[in-house]
Amino acid sequence: MKIGVLMGGISSEREISLLSGNEVVNNLDKNKYEVVPIIIDSKVEIYDKVKDIDFAFIALHGAFGEDGTVQALLEGMGIPYSGCNVLTSALCMNKKQAKRVMRDGGLTVAKEISIKNNCYDIESLESLGYPMVVKPNSGGSSIGTFIVRERVELEKAIKEAFKFDNELLVEEYIKGEEYTIPLLNGQVFPILQIKASSTFFDYKSKYFDEKTKEEVVKLSPELQGKMEVIGKKCWDIFDCKAYVRVDIIVSSGIPYVLELNTAPGMTKGSLFPRSAKGANMEYSELLDKIIEYSLV
Repeated sequence: MKIGVLMGGISSEREISLLSGNEVVNNLDKNKYEVVPIIIDSKVEIYDKVKDIDFAFIALHGAFGEDGTVQALLEGMGIPYSGCNVLTSALCMNKKQAKRVMRDGGLTVAKEISIKNNCYDIESLESLGYPMVVKPNSGGSSIGTFIVRERVELEKAIKEAFKFDNELLVEEYIKGEEYTIPLLNGQVFPILQIKASSTFFDYKSKYFDEKTKEEVVKLSPELQGKMEVIGKKCWDIFDCKAYVRVDIIVSSGIPYVLELNTAPGMTKGSLFPRSAKGANMEYSELLDKIIEYSLV
């Protein structure tokens, strides 16, 4: 099977995508697959670059990577690909719509107000109470995400975040412990706790801060049970496929769902490979399983 590993892309997460893609290329079993690295620099060129492959392993992040766009293009060309389908990818990338689905499914999420095109009522936003979180509605790796504690910070954060998207979410700040729930083919893998050295798990903490701790954790039976229910419910209500990662904050014993990652980072130190290792699954085997479950 000729596998093209799609990486790079046109989003603000290009740098991490290249790291993920190269790691996938290096760890795919060359005895099983013919592996072709495919660096994407624009939407137009993708047709020629993927036309001769049998399967696309999507290591793209952000826009034109995990928002359903590249998935739709590949489906139109009849090329199978890794991970979730078009609709699931698009829904999970759109944080506002994903939260609507989660609320309808009985999951707990932070209160939010969405704003578009730099139009907002500052007093309405402040009704959420400080501190607050400002983030792009569509995006990942915490790029353009800020915690604010006063009006001046809020206005500055909104201005900066609008550089990454034309719609933002302003959310209540949930103080608590951060976890991530990886799921492979609907099964919950070892849950990791994230302890960032900075205020929150931002872009720098995720990828470049050696003081950040991301470790498989043993939870109390009660919390483990809650997490497993949440992970499987997210999988079901969004119709996920192959693999996905659910990010959680636990505050006063209550798990709040932050988001679903349908194309999780796959660098050597990324959360999903760490979880797989905690389940005694090597990186190359994890890739085999993702491909296998994506083809079902």
